[in-house]
Amino acid sequence: MANPLTQLQSEGQSVWYDNIDRSQLASGQFKKMLDEDGVLGVTANPTIFEKSISAGHAYDEQISQLIKEGKSTSDIYEAVVIKDIRTVADLLRPIYDRTEGKDGYVSLEVSPELANDTEGTVAEAKRFWSMVQRPNLMIKIPATPAGIPAIYEVLRSGINVNVTLIFSLDSYRDVADAYIRALEDRNGRGEDVSKIASVASFFVSRVDTLVDKMLEDKIKASSNESEKQQLKALEGKAAIANARVVYQDFKRIFNTPRFESLKHLGAHVQRPLWASTSTKNPAYRDVLYAEELVGPDTVDTMPLETIVNFRDHGQVRNSIEDDIAGSKAALDALEKVGIHYAQVTQQLQDEGVRKFADSFHQLFEGIDNKKNAIKETQVGN
Repeated sequence: MANPLTQLQSEGQSVWYDNIDRSQLASGQFKKMLDEDGVLGVTANPTIFEKSISAGHAYDEQISQLIKEGKSTSDIYEAVVIKDIRTVADLLRPIYDRTEGKDGYVSLEVSPELANDTEGTVAEAKRFWSMVQRPNLMIKIPATPAGIPAIYEVLRSGINVNVTLIFSLDSYRDVADAYIRALEDRNGRGEDVSKIASVASFFVSRVDTLVDKMLEDKIKASSNESEKQQLKALEGKAAIANARVVYQDFKRIFNTPRFESLKHLGAHVQRPLWASTSTKNPAYRDVLYAEELVGPDTVDTMPLETIVNFRDHGQVRNSIEDDIAGSKAALDALEKVGIHYAQVTQQLQDEGVRKFADSFHQLFEGIDNKKNAIKETQVGN
């Protein structure tokens, strides 16, 4: 039987792997996913690196050597991460070349501590770009108010950007505008726009996690059976509805005369990337979000569990434009019962920045602990 993961390409969707793990790189497991599952790119974040470094011993040798060289915790983090990013970029390079820069990217995140610092974000993005020295690198920058001008400036400088932590339609529109303005500026200066790539990472399952919790609280507080049923019917609807409405905006924005003029110069559309597509609620189908958001010019970045599940029983169809009227109605209905879109999406972005910052701190603590353990071993010897 055909692999459902590879079938997604026929619907215009690229699968990227939401993980970087040196043990998978060394064992050949990652290369196998490229060859057999049609994986076309990779994303990572501080949470993923923290888990990879603390989970096993794949990084111990390099960290030990860096400790001997007297490197700081920050230096060790960058050295470890940059090595992995380069390795993955080189494995993905044939895909990048074959797809003429559409796929084959690996993403590296600027420090979450810089989420509210435009200049700091731009400086770190440029520094990472020059350190990695791979054309198929994307720098991840969050779509915070301070992040939007940084995204524009980094793209304008000729650096690929994966815009992360997008939850709302307004935020998405700001991101798309920053991308197009950056290309217009490059073209105005006589610079190439055909080699710039960007994705807009729109987070999915987290929306349902928060909205469903709010609905549950309202159901518990209600004594009206009809009202309870109305609220219950809205569970599990917000995330897919939100993404489908955004996709409509994507199609509109990238089919305007404004972008068409750039397209003639070889510019790529800024594809929506569905992030956080693992199913958190066991009551829902384990490939729910992956199945319901399939369509042309999209990317789905999947963790290993979702890749395994989708390979086993994923159903492939062009689903991204199913029941757009129903999607809008679901969002309207949530507004009417007091679950306000603007508040929910702002809370999710704030929490997203905080979660990544927490993971960043844990990662540095893990490196510190490893440093101390190795130093103690050296003293004991």
